[in-house]
Amino acid sequence: MMPKAQMMTVLSLLIICGLIAGVLLSIEVGHRIGLRKRRHHPATLQVVHPTIEASVFGLMGILIGFTFYGAASRFDIRRNLTVREANAIGTAYLRLDLLPPETQPPLREDFREYLRSRLAVYRLIVDFKAVKVALDQSKALQVKVWKKAVEAAKESGPAEKSLVLASLNEMIDITTDRTVALTTHPPVAVFAMLALTVITSSALAGYTMSPSPFRDWASTITLALVLGITLYVILDYEFPRIGLIRIDHVDEVLVETLKQMK
Repeated sequence: MMPKAQMMTVLSLLIICGLIAGVLLSIEVGHRIGLRKRRHHPATLQVVHPTIEASVFGLMGILIGFTFYGAASRFDIRRNLTVREANAIGTAYLRLDLLPPETQPPLREDFREYLRSRLAVYRLIVDFKAVKVALDQSKALQVKVWKKAVEAAKESGPAEKSLVLASLNEMIDITTDRTVALTTHPPVAVFAMLALTVITSSALAGYTMSPSPFRDWASTITLALVLGITLYVILDYEFPRIGLIRIDHVDEVLVETLKQMK
């Protein structure tokens, strides 16, 4: 069976090829429409008015810039949240030292199990059922750790109790932030509009080139490559745990935190 990383690479390359082929097909359709009109109405065929052409390509550029910037911003947010969660878990784990010694061993083991479940959520992201199981396990462990910490903190002073419970609260809250960040994407209508403008612009480019007696394949292929790869990068940025642009390396901070839990 093909390894997961290799499978994702092959899938990404297929998507890139599909996007490039889609742009080429749109250009070809526009070109054939122009040739057909030229054959039937050679005297009345006119090129696209520059104002219309500039408007369509301008709209495509705005949408590409908007979606690219948004995807890059969400990528940075997800990366920063991973670091924040590692810090929150590490801080809460260290503050267990403030609790009575006899209550610490079971809590520390629960912490290690909790962090393993958090790592599983993101390592199994393609398998939705496995992700749901890992999320449910994380929530159950949150409740378990909180109850044990509250019970143990009853034997501690007010300052110790405040520090321990505040750090636990932050550790739990950050999971909501990460879940929301993981599932936050532009509306489907935005992607549909982007696809429509790319197809329309490509067809318009092919139509504009149709009066020429020679096909400019260099320009056609260049346009298809640029648009196809740009669209793929936007999608890859938006879903950074599936394609070639990965955020998995940031999870190493969680792995290091787990190693330090002794």
